[in-house]
Amino acid sequence: MHLSSALVAASALIASCAGHSMLAKPASRGNVEWWGTCAAGAGCKGPCDSPKASSPFNSIYNPKTYVQRGQELDVEWNRLNHPGGFVRMAMVPFDQSDDWASFNDNILKYTCYETNCGPANSSDTTFGHLNGSGSSPCTSTVTIPKNIPDNTAVTLQWIWYGGGIYYGQVDTSFGEYYGCSDMIVVGGPTLDEKPAPVFQGGDITYPNSGVCKYWGSNKVGDCNFGDRKPSPIDGDLLSQSLEPCMRGPEQKGAPFGMDSGSSSPDTSSEPASDSAAPDSSVAESPAAPEAPVTPEVPVTSDYSVIPEDTSVPEATSVPEATNAPEATSVPEATSVPEATNAPEATSVPEATNAPVTPATSDYVVTSESKCLARPSPI
Repeated sequence: MHLSSALVAASALIASCAGHSMLAKPASRGNVEWWGTCAAGAGCKGPCDSPKASSPFNSIYNPKTYVQRGQELDVEWNRLNHPGGFVRMAMVPFDQSDDWASFNDNILKYTCYETNCGPANSSDTTFGHLNGSGSSPCTSTVTIPKNIPDNTAVTLQWIWYGGGIYYGQVDTSFGEYYGCSDMIVVGGPTLDEKPAPVFQGGDITYPNSGVCKYWGSNKVGDCNFGDRKPSPIDGDLLSQSLEPCMRGPEQKGAPFGMDSGSSSPDTSSEPASDSAAPDSSVAESPAAPEAPVTPEVPVTSDYSVIPEDTSVPEATSVPEATNAPEATSVPEATSVPEATNAPEATSVPEATNAPVTPATSDYVVTSESKCLARPSPI
């Protein structure tokens, strides 16, 4: 390819804002500091894009999303010009959504980042096979657990990790990106057993397979940069992030803990100290580790729930995300007021005026932006 063509391709990859990736559907909490996105390299350390106290879910004016047990919930994100990596989805009670260990103990699903999306031009090999620009939506589904009681406010966590390519450097990986969406579970079949995490492999590069294309590490927590944060310099866009995380060739494989047929989930939790974080000079990418042998996670269904509500408006559909709402600090709610005179929810509705506040359900678990003001790299 001629140099001019390569420059055009690179410019296309850096043209979008540096959101890199974020949860689009169901609507994420968003945040103010990072304009909606949540990148570990920019200083947003999760487990959500904003803490529960700042979630729009706390507002009586914010429409609530209702889901049923056993429902296949549509989840969507945009590729945003970046190839590869994994997506991890987990669900916990809303009042535990600031706790990394709770999410790590309640993982529902892993899938590839490029599940059914890819570059706009499949013949463009400037950055490798099927690694070109393109921002088409990527989609998957996640099953709402059947062991969640009625009227429980829950939080879905979405993580992208193991993605590449940072500012046109084909041997670099991004840090982790986080997003969360809050909803209320009403209706559907019940089951006491806690679901085990599953992995759905196959992406644009390795379709119908049990692997994904990725860079860096296949383990959540390896690219959270510990407790380090960047020191931005005026006029220097790259100083606004600690990325890239690791250097190394493109790889293929399954998520850590799922790569040998094991159902062992990630055990990573809050950001590690500086000594455990990738060096600022960029760490070398390790080979994908073998799944550890870990004891089976005990099943639990000991929920504390919101007072039973048998009259929640009928659910219809999960609303698509538009713009991440500006989060405001709102005192944490304690319960969801009982609704009246409406049939049991069967699907997800467009909530309107019912002032529903988040739950304080304390069920037991077993322990476990718009974009940055800079071009989006690949």
